Amino acid sequence: MVNDLIFPDILLYLLDMVGVIACAIAGTLLAQHKGFDIAGCILVSMVNAIGGGTLRDMVLDRHPLFWMTDLNYVIIITVTSLILQIFFHLYHKIDNALKLFDAIGLAAFSVIGFKVALTQDVSPVIAIMMGVWTAIIGGMLRDIICNEIPLVLQREIYITASIAGSVTYLILQHFGVNAGINEFIMLIIIFAVRMLALKFDWHLPSIRLVA
Repeated sequence: MVNDLIFPDILLYLLDMVGVIACAIAGTLLAQHKGFDIAGCILVSMVNAIGGGTLRDMVLDRHPLFWMTDLNYVIIITVTSLILQIFFHLYHKIDNALKLFDAIGLAAFSVIGFKVALTQDVSPVIAIMMGVWTAIIGGMLRDIICNEIPLVLQREIYITASIAGSVTYLILQHFGVNAGINEFIMLIIIFAVRMLALKFDWHLPSIRLVA
């Protein structure tokens, strides 16, 4: 019974760290491409990696904030950003690299935000919203700081991927699928939808009134 309680927590923590590293990489790549200095790159990577989770916890009234009680977040983000800045010259295809790590962060943080919200006994709709917020807010702030139009505002299949994963989780949960397996399926679905959208250039349609 103890292992059943501990393992999901460890799994979620590791998943959170995967998302943090991915978003730190995405933030640093864009900041380096924009010519930011060392501190600027670290700042952008911090905002990208923990911005969404910070807003989520504030809305859900979860205190203290997760990164204030666990310095591993700050340390891992800083180290990841510094290492990437040193080897930045190896990343020739900045756009492709940015979108890959952005997709990894999207999937990981969607799962984390969704699961955290469920532990707060909120409704499924709010849990889905928290998953989306956790996944996109950091990237939006990153793009704004770097003077870019946020990806989520460009008809990208981004929020839709997060929602698809959350809805799939709720459906499988209804049929009694193990939580750990369900989280893995949710992660894969979000990442796959996002990458397929990039590969096949899927976009959400614009709604315009016909004159």
